[in-house]
Amino acid sequence: MFLGTHTPRLDEKGRLFLPAKFRDELAGGLVVTKGQERCLFVFPMTEFSRVAEQLRAAPMTHKAARAYSRVFFASAHDEVPDRQGRITIPAHLREYAGLDRDCVVIGASTRVEIWDRQAWDNYLAESEEAFAEVEEEVLPGIF
Repeated sequence: MFLGTHTPRLDEKGRLFLPAKFRDELAGGLVVTKGQERCLFVFPMTEFSRVAEQLRAAPMTHKAARAYSRVFFASAHDEVPDRQGRITIPAHLREYAGLDRDCVVIGASTRVEIWDRQAWDNYLAESEEAFAEVEEEVLPGIF
């Protein structure tokens, strides 16, 4: 399970050091693709395969499923981290997420998310209050 918040930087070649605590699970290969709210999703290969299977199971007649699948798979980039734990973020994905230099890498349970630092700060500022208010709807009976 991926947890925590980390603040690596992109180098001039578009490479990013994965947080040390995530490297073992991602060492065998990963897929980077567009996520929601202009972040990037990073999946271990096994989790990407599971998500891909769920998308394949959606009916082709469902317009939203087709649209989501097109963007999800067309923007996907598979990679194996180098010996130093770096991955290269392709230019089209850096542009989509607005990644320049300062990034935030968060653990999001079964995936990792990569955010532009300012975009992450803005997202947190906008969603903190809503987070506190929706717990009963999202996790009924837990708290």
